[in-house]
Amino acid sequence: MNIDLLGGNQAGYNIKMRRTLFIMMRRRITSILLFLLAVVCMQAQERTVQNRPYTDLRAFHFGVLVGTHLQDVEFNNIGPQVIVAEDGTETTKLITCDQDNWNGGFTVGVLGEARINEHFAFRVAPAMYFGTRHYYFLNHTDKLEDGTNIHQHQSMKSVYVSVACDLIFAAKRFNNHRPYLMAGVNPMLNLSGSSEDYLQFKRSDVYLELGMGCDFYLPFFKLRPELKFMFGLGNVLDLKHADELKDKNMLPYANSVNEAKTKMIALTFYFE
Repeated sequence: MNIDLLGGNQAGYNIKMRRTLFIMMRRRITSILLFLLAVVCMQAQERTVQNRPYTDLRAFHFGVLVGTHLQDVEFNNIGPQVIVAEDGTETTKLITCDQDNWNGGFTVGVLGEARINEHFAFRVAPAMYFGTRHYYFLNHTDKLEDGTNIHQHQSMKSVYVSVACDLIFAAKRFNNHRPYLMAGVNPMLNLSGSSEDYLQFKRSDVYLELGMGCDFYLPFFKLRPELKFMFGLGNVLDLKHADELKDKNMLPYANSVNEAKTKMIALTFYFE
């Protein structure tokens, strides 16, 4: 846990810039993938020799996956809170929390896919997600002698075990390419967390997944790059964690939020 002292205006500006960059990056990745799919479609106007022509006719098959992802979280700040000291005096403090940085994580897992018909398939993909989240707490009430706000920072390592269950709708194969859309749910088990952190997440969460990809039929295997957006469906903030903190000076920061919903952007490569 790191503690930094920064100006409130500068910290807020940095957060807005990073969140804007996150949104722009998400749009840019989507645009690039759509452009690549369009290029594939334009280049596939003539028939060529098909690699592995019967691979999609199997009733069930296995594979492995690797990829990268970005983890994000949206907090609901409670606003001004009344702090009662040991002598009974009351003070009002305003502390806000947000994620201020995004680091690329790593994903690895396996998959099993069952064929439903020519266009639909059901996929189960157990995987592990390794990443880091960075949070900042801005104290709008307490200031230093130079007038700057107190800023505290927390880095949280995250390790998730997931079992994604997805329904895939694929277009008809043309040559050695086949674009598709997917949707599903992804329950996750959180294996990380520390009793010394300001915030702690619950042990379980469920994500809604929406994405797109394209199958590339190579001579010896099928490669499937996929971009998906994942949205947490529940409040993952452990509200009981604040009661277990030994350092009572951390309570105003631990109680500054009452809800947290997670999100991810995942770029995954499936080898089948």
